[in-house]
Amino acid sequence: MITYEYPLNERIRTLLRLEDLFEKAMYFLRTDGPQEHHVALITLFEILEVAGRADLKVDLVQELERQRQVLLTYRNNPEISEEALSGALYEIEQASTALLAMAGKVGQYLRENEWLMSIKSRAAIPGGVCEFDLPSYHYWLNRDHNARQRDLTTWSNPMLPLRDGIAIILRLLRASGRPERQATTNGAFQYMMGGRQAQMLRVRMVAGDNLVPEISANKYMLNVRFHAPDILARPRAVDRPVSFELTLCNL
Repeated sequence: MITYEYPLNERIRTLLRLEDLFEKAMYFLRTDGPQEHHVALITLFEILEVAGRADLKVDLVQELERQRQVLLTYRNNPEISEEALSGALYEIEQASTALLAMAGKVGQYLRENEWLMSIKSRAAIPGGVCEFDLPSYHYWLNRDHNARQRDLTTWSNPMLPLRDGIAIILRLLRASGRPERQATTNGAFQYMMGGRQAQMLRVRMVAGDNLVPEISANKYMLNVRFHAPDILARPRAVDRPVSFELTLCNL
């Protein structure tokens, strides 16, 4: 099965982008090669750009607090595991505390590192980080991999509270929806929202169907058109029956 997620507002779009970037940065950081560590550092710069919104940290803290208040209403509910509820509340409180402890603008310590910013500015130029452009960076890439990993960990760790807060919010968002089985006969699907609120849509389908959904939505209507992917040409619309799972997610 393959799942496609479609955010319906800019805040969720930002959170999904950051989730993806953090996953990539942590993956390449854990490897040993200099090229992988280069990708990890460039991805860290991308996180810095996306997370540069001044109100992101405040948004996360406020949303975590809102979710904490929602969970507190389930106290003493016989259908809810007290152990699971306490664990979720503890996780939220820990994430909020870590976010509040982040001093200043997100990633400001990276912006104050002239060496890192010189790499960031050159990385925006195709081929701009060649050894003759940045010999000190070439030296760093040829250091022992343990030394590079220590540096990358030092640069990334202060932003991990963002990653953890985002992970909690997106996990709650994904769990908020109830999957509904849908089918269309001609490759196009239209769904009237009918007053239902959603911050994100999830379309789940069999990967072997070899189809890609093209999604558009507003507060009144959702449209999904399925295409046969073709990397050598424009996607081809299909007019055959398509079965898929649709989830409307809303916190």
